[in-house]
Amino acid sequence: MHSVLSHPLVDHRVALLRDRATPPKLFRELASEITEFLAFEALGDLRTAEIPVETPLKKTTGRKIADRIVLVPILRAGMGMLDAMLRILPYAKVGVLGMQRNEDTAEPIPYYAKVPPAQGDELAIVIDPMLATGGSACDAVRQLRKLGYKRIKFLCLISAPEGIGKFEAEFPDVPVWTAAKDSYLNSHHYIVPGLGDAGDRIFGTL
Repeated sequence: MHSVLSHPLVDHRVALLRDRATPPKLFRELASEITEFLAFEALGDLRTAEIPVETPLKKTTGRKIADRIVLVPILRAGMGMLDAMLRILPYAKVGVLGMQRNEDTAEPIPYYAKVPPAQGDELAIVIDPMLATGGSACDAVRQLRKLGYKRIKFLCLISAPEGIGKFEAEFPDVPVWTAAKDSYLNSHHYIVPGLGDAGDRIFGTL
């Protein structure tokens, strides 16, 4: 199951994000803002608990997040979405998964993993700007399953039909949220029209 954000404020930022003339500083800011929109839509089903609140006028009740959450950026590009997620979920734990793409096969090569094992029914939120072939996303979920995570969501900025198809075929129970679903992957496995290499554009290493 996947959902594509449909909102003028998101579309505006995605257009600027795609622009090859957008410098790294602005690119990071746009990626962060889009991530907040994604989180707002994707996390509408978080569990809450009632708490007492005393306003300047009287005692009342409110609700606080009851879910335990682990954010899991895929290195390195996923780090460009992490600050935004932590602004919204400052109490979340953070684990990281390092994967490098084999440029010949487009398959992910895992090189680092530091994620706390699940202690119960925590929600793991995987973040990565691009869902291209789906290889890294699928590998991330496999690793999280081995660590005991049953509740997982995947958030990305740009996606390709090929990646979504692969991911949904393997993990139909993991919802995908994306800000844009593009046309196709080219012969080099890059999303078209896409935005280029998200990691290079975030970190200014073009």
